[in-house]
Amino acid sequence: MESLAQRAALLRDSLQKSQSVTDAVVSILGSFDSRLSALDAAMRPIQVRTHAVRTAHENIDRTLRSADVILTQFDRTREVLHRFNLKIPYFLLYMLAEREIQKGPHENLQGFLDAVDRLRSIERFFSSNRSYRSSDGVLNHVNALLSKALVKMEDEFQKQLTQRSKPIEPDRLFDCLPSTLRPSSESHPEGGKNPSHSENQQNSEAAVYSPPALIEPRFIPFLAKLAQQLVQAGCQQQCSEIYSEARASALESSLKSLGVEKLSKDEVQKMPWEILESKIGNWIHFMRIAHASGDTFCYKQVKLLFAAERQLCDQVFECSQSLRDKCFAQITRNSLATLLSFGEAIAMSKRSPEKLFVLLDMYEIMCELQADIDTIFVGESCSQMRESALSLTKCLAQTAQKTFSDFEEAVEKDATKNIHIDGTVHPLTSYVINYVKFLFDYQSTLKQLFQEFKREDGTGSELATVTMSIMQALQNNLDAKAKQYKDPALMHIFLMNNIHYIVKSVRRSEAKDLLGDDWIQRHRRIVQQNANQYRRIAWSKVLQCLSGQGLTSSGGSGQVGSEGGNSSGASRAAVKERSFNVLFEEIYQKQCGWSVPDTELRESLRLAVAEILLPAYRSFLKRFGYVSLKPHYM
Repeated sequence: MESLAQRAALLRDSLQKSQSVTDAVVSILGSFDSRLSALDAAMRPIQVRTHAVRTAHENIDRTLRSADVILTQFDRTREVLHRFNLKIPYFLLYMLAEREIQKGPHENLQGFLDAVDRLRSIERFFSSNRSYRSSDGVLNHVNALLSKALVKMEDEFQKQLTQRSKPIEPDRLFDCLPSTLRPSSESHPEGGKNPSHSENQQNSEAAVYSPPALIEPRFIPFLAKLAQQLVQAGCQQQCSEIYSEARASALESSLKSLGVEKLSKDEVQKMPWEILESKIGNWIHFMRIAHASGDTFCYKQVKLLFAAERQLCDQVFECSQSLRDKCFAQITRNSLATLLSFGEAIAMSKRSPEKLFVLLDMYEIMCELQADIDTIFVGESCSQMRESALSLTKCLAQTAQKTFSDFEEAVEKDATKNIHIDGTVHPLTSYVINYVKFLFDYQSTLKQLFQEFKREDGTGSELATVTMSIMQALQNNLDAKAKQYKDPALMHIFLMNNIHYIVKSVRRSEAKDLLGDDWIQRHRRIVQQNANQYRRIAWSKVLQCLSGQGLTSSGGSGQVGSEGGNSSGASRAAVKERSFNVLFEEIYQKQCGWSVPDTELRESLRLAVAEILLPAYRSFLKRFGYVSLKPHYM
């Protein structure tokens, strides 16, 4: 029983605890219920507003769909009325047009342009039907709204052009050129152009250009439509001024970023040659960038700057040929004049031989671009610009031709007196030969240049004839310089060295085919003649010493011979008096200071001297063997 009582007591305690927990849970749930009620009360206004907004959106959608149906029916009705020449309810059209024009063209260009067309339809209708009482009033309203539309179109046209017309960065322009035509930091050889010129010229002819986007293509139709509306409204002048001002500024900035600058003749004349040569090289690249090559409407070779400017102008003003020619001329006039002015300053500056090659470079690029200039700068508006380019081409040709003539004259009249005492190749010879070699990089250019300047006898001044004249002028000058040598033998060494250098250089260059084998053989004979003259003059005394002439003794007392005989009657004293050793030593010491730089020519000359000297020496020893004539170094 006690056990049951204890268990009952424990059970009672557990039940009391459970009741306490239940009461606590009920209390908590009661508080949740009150909170949920408060939250529901707070959410109810939001639900009401949400329902109202959703209902409003549904009403708006239904209204828009109804409006679309009404407008569609209205357009159909208008077409029917117009087809049957009935009176159009102009006030409806006017209201719709006014709404679009108030919004402006930037939001919905097509809607804006349609509104302008509606207004013009109203204007045309009431202009041709003045019998209506309301005609004057309607026309006043329509014209006022059209004027407002034109102002908005002009503003939008100017705004879009100003925003979209940005200068082209140099890196973008150079990326548009093939790698062979991009500016290089490598300097050109002195007195000539880069030796890889011919290869680069061939590469440029086959090069494909990448187009620079002057304005993003997606905006061009927008500009073209605005331009068309302005032109149709009679605003050609305003339209032209807006377009030309924006694009001219962008083009000039693009050239300025490249480094294009306008230099006067005096500035060019005072500029150091190294800087001027670099600027000329840049100018050639600028001309290529500005024009490139190929037909304006041929996309196999895409143009840059001027050609791209022409293409953009044609696209924007597709509606008017005269206007696009006029605008293009206004845009490019100052920029082209800046480019051409540098060429004119170079052509008019003081002539010098080292300028011939850059003049030919400039003449070459102008000839290369002449067809493109005629194509790009087409029309009466650009006639003066075409003439300026052609005038520069002719001026460069004249200056190059005169410089060429000056060079030939300068070679013949070169008064340099610092000849080398060893008779080696003169600096003038190497300079002229290198100069002539560089000329052959310009064969096609020179051929074209010579065709513009005919000789008095009517024959063309071909490169071969001119080259021969230069070579002859050089030879005449060398003959004059050779006379400065007091030793006749050294004079012939000098002539032999220089003429041999000329012949060898010609044989290893393109001049070989141009001058011909006859010219080469003739000058090889001149080399041999001078070698023979050197051999004769330099060794004549030694040969006379070895000849035995005058060594016969009249008394015949002392017999001298290889076998002890005295058949020659020569005396020991007479042989010694001839002093072969002394003569040979003098010649040896003198000629140690002479030079024959070409290895083959030097060895050939040694053999030639040996051919005449050794036999005479052996003969002398055979006749007068007891006399010791052998020098210590032989």
